[in-house]
Amino acid sequence: MIQAIAFYLFATLVIVSGALTITARNPVHAVLWLIFAFFNAAGLMVLVGAEFIAMLLIIVYVGAVAVLFLFVVMMLNIDFAELRAGFARYAAIGVVFAIALAAEIMVAFGAWSAGAIELGRRAAPIDPTINNIEAIGRLLYTRYLFVFEGAGLVLLVAMIGAIVLTHRERGGVRAQNVSRQNARRPQDATRNTQPGVGQGVEL
Repeated sequence: MIQAIAFYLFATLVIVSGALTITARNPVHAVLWLIFAFFNAAGLMVLVGAEFIAMLLIIVYVGAVAVLFLFVVMMLNIDFAELRAGFARYAAIGVVFAIALAAEIMVAFGAWSAGAIELGRRAAPIDPTINNIEAIGRLLYTRYLFVFEGAGLVLLVAMIGAIVLTHRERGGVRAQNVSRQNARRPQDATRNTQPGVGQGVEL
């Protein structure tokens, strides 16, 4: 029973937080809802016995979203004084979310101690003598090797595309000539003058 309750709780919160991520007008709020969705998705992974994927969601994805949050704050013109002024106003909501996350973690550990969901075991049976991480590694680098390498190629193409779009040609921008800068001598960059009294320096 506790497994079913935990599953429906985490699944509902994932759907709700995902919808709020899309519909949020404030980008900072959208990022926070996305972090909440990742936490609940990690709870679902714990329920099916995939502890490695759950930790991957929290460490990699939540960490990446934290970096995304940093870039959003850097790129947008956000008034930090206004944010600090509104902290006390939203403190109660933050406490409610913190309590909800703590309660979900307790429920997830209780459901995990009760054992993995039988549906997950039937869908992906593994050898009980090996751990979860070793089973994932065997599947990735044997049966799904080409799919795994294909996903890496897709990410590589996406990275190259982002670099190309970032470094596209822009008009009215002075280009940097690295070879000319390296070939410049101190004699060409500085000039010693001795102006007379009351005379300025000619630039």
